[in-house]
Amino acid sequence: MPFLNKHQQSTTLRAIRWFLMAILLMGLLGTGVELLLLEHTEGFWQWVPLLLIAIGLIVLSWGLLYPGRRNIRLLQGTMILFVLSGLVGLILHYQGNAEFELEMYPSLKGLELFWEAIRGATPTLAPGTMIQLGLLGLAYTIRHPQLGSSKIRPSDDKGKS
Repeated sequence: MPFLNKHQQSTTLRAIRWFLMAILLMGLLGTGVELLLLEHTEGFWQWVPLLLIAIGLIVLSWGLLYPGRRNIRLLQGTMILFVLSGLVGLILHYQGNAEFELEMYPSLKGLELFWEAIRGATPTLAPGTMIQLGLLGLAYTIRHPQLGSSKIRPSDDKGKS
């Protein structure tokens, strides 16, 4: 933000951080409710996103009530788990769809199997929501004031455009 003075930058970053936090909170609540409505509770792996969402809500609330470096780091760790769970979910959804398609059409293979599995009954890309929420939470924590100095030394900025 080269055209803003330091106070304007600080105010702008604070507003952006609050906006990111509000979006994260809405995303956590909305995704949690949707998973419950879909009865996404049949086994361990289906409970993982629900448990992470509950943990994410607790960690985010705790951090708002008791701001500090440790709570921001805890939120970062939780958001990394969100990203990892989303990746695992993508694989599990795809594998489940591929197995189903192979039971119905054993001759499917290659790109044709991939295409049918990606469009299968279980929404293959739905776990990407967990990845998005995790990345949103990590964006909220970038250069968070509770993490200490976020000043850029002049030598850090040389040669970058």
